Amino acid sequence: MDKEHIEIIGNNHMASSVETPLRLDAFDKSDNEKIKNIEHHFEIIMKELGLDLTDDSLSGTPYRVAKMYVKELFYGLDPKNKPKLSTFENKYGYNKMLVEQNITIDSACEHHFLPITGHAHIAYLPKDKVVGLSKINRLVDYYAHRPQVQERLSLQILRDLQNVLETKDVMVMISAKHLCVSSRGIKDKDSFTTTVEYGGCFENKVYRDEFLNVINNQTL
Repeated sequence: MDKEHIEIIGNNHMASSVETPLRLDAFDKSDNEKIKNIEHHFEIIMKELGLDLTDDSLSGTPYRVAKMYVKELFYGLDPKNKPKLSTFENKYGYNKMLVEQNITIDSACEHHFLPITGHAHIAYLPKDKVVGLSKINRLVDYYAHRPQVQERLSLQILRDLQNVLETKDVMVMISAKHLCVSSRGIKDKDSFTTTVEYGGCFENKVYRDEFLNVINNQTL
């Protein structure tokens, strides 16, 4: 791939698929092995930048960055960290919209490894099953903690909830700031990106409007 094409993909935030692209051997190595290898390579990056790693402040940076990547920023890559989405029988027959809003998004752009920060708002209409509210937050957190494209993140959350709840009646909205826009390239500090994905009853404008009305008229 030529460098011009690389820049075009990065600037357009193109995603290759709904699934996060992973190698078949992605989990053959332990976390500690990955940290050791990343530490080595990041040390080389820092040296290429001309930094003096004998300085007390810089000497531990390769390890700190490596640990951050594996244990903190990108733990959502490993399926073993996926939260168990416990569902319960909808015994009380609740059939109106349920909205979980202002869920923190703390992710990273897969094109530049720069932060994506913002909030997700999620709604669904229960049928036979309901899911614990905190489980929705945990699911968002899981998919956010991997190199991401916002469009893919929205779809991954949507499809997982539709599968678990056994209904297409789910809507996901994410509004987020991308540091790859605000700190490089155009360097626009104020813009943010909103993505909306939905299915089932939310194909009907009446339900989408009800969802947006809830989001835009927060009382808490």
